[in-house]
Amino acid sequence: MLLEIRNLRRSFGAVVVADDISLDVAEGEALGVVGPNGAGKSSLFNLITGQLRPDGGNILLDGADITNAPVRRRVHDGIGRSFQIPQPFEHMTTFENVSVAACFGAGGSETEEQEHVIDVLHRTGLLPKANMPAGSLSLLERKRLEMARALATKPRLLLLDEIAGGLTEAECQSLIATIQEINAGGTTIVWIEHVTHALLAVVSRLIAIDFGKIIGEGNPQAVMDSEAVRQIYLGMEA
Repeated sequence: MLLEIRNLRRSFGAVVVADDISLDVAEGEALGVVGPNGAGKSSLFNLITGQLRPDGGNILLDGADITNAPVRRRVHDGIGRSFQIPQPFEHMTTFENVSVAACFGAGGSETEEQEHVIDVLHRTGLLPKANMPAGSLSLLERKRLEMARALATKPRLLLLDEIAGGLTEAECQSLIATIQEINAGGTTIVWIEHVTHALLAVVSRLIAIDFGKIIGEGNPQAVMDSEAVRQIYLGMEA
């Protein structure tokens, strides 16, 4: 297994964001994560990437315990992540934003990573915007830049946090194709998303989370059709 999570727990006072979560993610898998707002989905990503420390439990990457490892080590070990709210370096160009991520994640120089940065910009549709300040990009372009920065670190495990939110249908379909290519190339993906038709077009397994607890896991359509998900995630009578 590439990622193993064992009995992970985290709370903020009475608010529980990880309630004894155990989860395996196989190398090359595409796993989807759904759940209502505040269910603990992004907190799970923060625990995996080291931005939050758990109250208990363990996180293993390729068999190595990274529970207490710093964020930088996790990036170098192959964990890349996009954020729900894009926060680029606004006074730097799009190219420079991606180049910083490439140099930080892969450890090479700007010259050594230049070809890789150009390739990432091409794959994410941002090459025409390469020399524009990131602060001038539209919201949708900023979302693409989030994905480009994550890809620039050459991740083995790519965590996508609501990357499709706000996209038009055409842009969403283009994004689906890009994510499918990334996964087909061997990158393991865990994707949190509310745009479920995009998610279901990519993932082979789905988990549903509510109040920090996994309430459903397995075949994506079966999870979406389950009573628990329809009642809690969709807010519908089963």
